[in-house]
Amino acid sequence: MTTTLKQRLQDDLTAAIKGRDELRSATLRLTLSAITKEEVAGDTARKLSDDEVLKVIAREAKKRREAAEAFAQGGRPESAERERAEGEVLAEYLPKQLSDEELAEIVRAAVAESGAAGPKAMGAVMKVVNPKIAGRAEGGRVAAEVKRQLAG
Repeated sequence: MTTTLKQRLQDDLTAAIKGRDELRSATLRLTLSAITKEEVAGDTARKLSDDEVLKVIAREAKKRREAAEAFAQGGRPESAERERAEGEVLAEYLPKQLSDEELAEIVRAAVAESGAAGPKAMGAVMKVVNPKIAGRAEGGRVAAEVKRQLAG
């Protein structure tokens, strides 16, 4: 039987606790708690698929990036560094992020495919782009690239 992503997180948490890796164990605990919270949200409890677990991990990683920026701007470099380190732990579980060039190429192809022109066509282009990107680039980055190409 293949192990699920959630099971991998739990196994890594056990290893981190045994290895007394405080940063890793704290990060994985918070992430697993976010996954559990997602599983019990709504009317009935359910098991999340690996794709849904990936979305939760991506959301947690984004929170870490935003918190690191906020701490850095607030003059708390040690807290910012901790958030960045937690983000790096989570990045190990996410698909490799697209480079700016790869993202631009995918968006260029989607603009051509949808025949879109002008900023009003952004939604149509995003519908084509999102399935192709699937967690390999943050939504804000994708939207900015689509806007840039539709404006130019």
